[in-house]
Amino acid sequence: MIYQPEDRAIYDDIVRCFCDQGESARPIGELMLAVGKYFLGVPHASHTLERKGRETLVLNLREFDCFTFVENVVGLAVMISKREFHFMSYAAQLKKIRYRHGALKGYSSRLHYFSDWLYDNERKGIVMDVTRRFGGEPFRKNFNFMTRHKEDYPTLNMEKSYQDMIQIEKRLSVRLLHYIPKAALGKLGDAVENGDLIALTTCIEGLDVIHIGLAARLRKKIYLLHASEVEKKVVISDVTLHEYLLGRKMITGIMVGRAIPACQNDGSPSLA
Repeated sequence: MIYQPEDRAIYDDIVRCFCDQGESARPIGELMLAVGKYFLGVPHASHTLERKGRETLVLNLREFDCFTFVENVVGLAVMISKREFHFMSYAAQLKKIRYRHGALKGYSSRLHYFSDWLYDNERKGIVMDVTRRFGGEPFRKNFNFMTRHKEDYPTLNMEKSYQDMIQIEKRLSVRLLHYIPKAALGKLGDAVENGDLIALTTCIEGLDVIHIGLAARLRKKIYLLHASEVEKKVVISDVTLHEYLLGRKMITGIMVGRAIPACQNDGSPSLA
């Protein structure tokens, strides 16, 4: 595992904040939102998990891209709700969330595509995909973004990693996915709750999701709590989610995930 002393200090401060204030009793969605807000202002950084050599668990609470922000918020909320505060227990939880079947077996075992991350973590009983329940429409995607842009992923210059990723993309390409078109967001009403995972689907060839954040309800409207590449830090969007999507042509709609309360997760795989 790779981490810095500052990461441990941040983790210890989170434990103090959420343990002393009795936050573990909150509904899981409200806890997710509270943990996300703890990181407001934390710097954005890209490719924090990409390293030369062997794949290693990276624990970084000092800076996030949108994906690592969501992963860490989910992991922290789960641990706080279970009142398991040991640092190494958190590292184990993060590994379970980040890797396929919870097993770190090289670069391709990391859940690089968000729809795959959502699918795998639903089977692990950590989150559930509620997109279809909210009227999501079916679609498939021909996944190939990573292998077509392998120059952006140094590990894919290794032939084995490259071939492994091709096989993973082929498997993902036959999977039926669901999304809510951005034109239909106004029909969601109160269905989306605080702390829900909001993934922005895209028309970019070979890619399923272009950005991820958390739902934050303010004045009965949904905003996005996310690690913003534009603003270079974790923020709550200054426009509603609907307005945010309408202003971006490459975004087609959203997927919605919801954390499962720890009391409903006995650790065994879910087949939902």
